[in-house]
Amino acid sequence: MKEANKINFSNTEIAFKNKSDQELKKAYQLFKMMNKSWFVNLGSKLGTLAVKWNLPFSKVIVKNTIFEQFCGGTTLLNSQPTIDKLAQYNVVSLLDYGAEGKTTEEAYNRTMNENIKALEFASTNPSIPVVTTKITGLARFELLEKISAGASLSAEEEQEYSHVLKRIDAICASASKNNTSIFIDAEETWIQDAIDSITNLMMSRYNKEKVSVFNTFQMYRHDRLAFLKKSYEEANKQGYLLGAKLVRGAYMEKERARAEEMGYDSPINPTKQATDEQFNQGVRFCVDHYETIALCNATHNLESSALLASLIQDKNLPKDHPHLNFCQLYGMSDNLTFNLAAEGFNVGKYVVYGQVEEVVPYLVRRAQENSSVTGDMSRELELYSEEIKRRSI
Repeated sequence: MKEANKINFSNTEIAFKNKSDQELKKAYQLFKMMNKSWFVNLGSKLGTLAVKWNLPFSKVIVKNTIFEQFCGGTTLLNSQPTIDKLAQYNVVSLLDYGAEGKTTEEAYNRTMNENIKALEFASTNPSIPVVTTKITGLARFELLEKISAGASLSAEEEQEYSHVLKRIDAICASASKNNTSIFIDAEETWIQDAIDSITNLMMSRYNKEKVSVFNTFQMYRHDRLAFLKKSYEEANKQGYLLGAKLVRGAYMEKERARAEEMGYDSPINPTKQATDEQFNQGVRFCVDHYETIALCNATHNLESSALLASLIQDKNLPKDHPHLNFCQLYGMSDNLTFNLAAEGFNVGKYVVYGQVEEVVPYLVRRAQENSSVTGDMSRELELYSEEIKRRSI
């Protein structure tokens, strides 16, 4: 990785160039609080209830702290200043409507319309190449579970499923028409087969000449590297391009607990090292076939980011090739994002937007997933601390 070592991911001056002294100190204090797991657990429960019950000032407090750090805005238009600020540093925005846990046809249609609105909004702004969506925001979880299990659907369920396909097709058609892309997120293993089937169908329709639709591969699953290669073979056979967003995964504890409870082998790799190796092998595979696979390396892992940078440099590939992309969540890992952007790579931030009460589950996950001593919050805290010291010299 000799070439990529030229990128100094510890350069906090570049990482936080977009933050004023006041913003820097505010973020440092927030990460300091989130580094205490007991505080995060208590705050998550109290904050969720306070917003749900609409207690006085609860939304204002959330909005001025954790929301401000991790979300772009409450609406598309309200997110424009965030998008513009990132664009100043050659960082694009990947829009994600943050509402979760929908259960009615009306709510699914509302999510579809919001996704299409975001794609149309993106088409007028070169700084927004991608919109992301979750199929559970467009379909009933139990229906996806039944399809994934290979069970027969009733006539009523068949009709329900046809509505799901119409919603997803409308979103993917809009992405293609508006010359943008749609990322379809991966979810729990017991509904993932249905998601993969739908996504492959949409890729076969809309990825003929350019990549409009991406599937997401959770590389903490021990079968996903093989599935990535199989997906590529299928795309080649059917004559379409593969869109592949690689992530490590977001449901590890839930997956292991369910496997133990129901008595089947865990789908998750036994060690972090095994996941890291699978992820990096996936990155290498995508780069080896970069002309027919569009890769989004969606990770906060420094080594996996440095790996892709080194492969691009060592193979003399164009840094701005549309099939070679990096991505991190807004509000985190600025040391990766802004240092990669400064070197001319394609890099984006996942910009979640929505009303405060809609995005609370997302915000709780951001805090909880990373509040351990070895988690991302400790690293973030250290970086903010270093930059505050550097500026005070």
